[in-house]
Amino acid sequence: MKNVTAFVFGFNHYATEIINNITEEYDNIHIYSLDKEDIKNEHYDVESFDLSDDWDEVEELIETNKKSIAFCVLEDDAENIFLTISLRASFDNLVIVSLAKDKESANKLKIAGANKVIPIVQTTADILANMINRPIATKVLHNILYEKGNLKIAQILVENADKFDGKFPADIDWSRYRGIIVLSVVHEDLSKEFIYSSQTKHRPLVNGDSLVVTGYEADIEEFEKTIGRRHHVNWSNWSW
Repeated sequence: MKNVTAFVFGFNHYATEIINNITEEYDNIHIYSLDKEDIKNEHYDVESFDLSDDWDEVEELIETNKKSIAFCVLEDDAENIFLTISLRASFDNLVIVSLAKDKESANKLKIAGANKVIPIVQTTADILANMINRPIATKVLHNILYEKGNLKIAQILVENADKFDGKFPADIDWSRYRGIIVLSVVHEDLSKEFIYSSQTKHRPLVNGDSLVVTGYEADIEEFEKTIGRRHHVNWSNWSW
């Protein structure tokens, strides 16, 4: 997205995942943190800002760059909501993407003026934090964020685990399932693991586990017929 400037407010794990994902998509990326220690970071050019101060310089940059997108990823929900309100009050046309820790925060952020909300609780937290590690998954995340295509996220309950012959999730050849990317496993005890983490080497898939997958609806339906059945999850925060 050339000629578009990104502003990332907050500097944490989720922020760096987003930054790494959008580096080649925007001409300029400005990173701001409430923690002044972050400006010493060796890998990222981080600037300091304070919600309680007059931050005209930041507002002037946004005003100058008419085509802009802001990512609000402050760890404190109240601060993130306040930031979203402030940005929306000042910039009617600014695209605002905000992080939410739960459904209540997501609803408040939408009311505050966020165009899109990224949930960081439930299985989606693992998806956002880890999917950046695979190039094809990076493209999926980008498509989800920017509404390119008709990609969906679904949770499939495993009912035919014998098809996997006791293999660990990371050892299964998922490429045979056309159009599907398997992102994480939700075990029957509700513990969650990223599909390509070393932890998945210790637990084979069993009936009752769930697979969080992304792909086009038709491909997900075919995958569902083979593996088990769809476990209906409230993905409303991803329905933009």
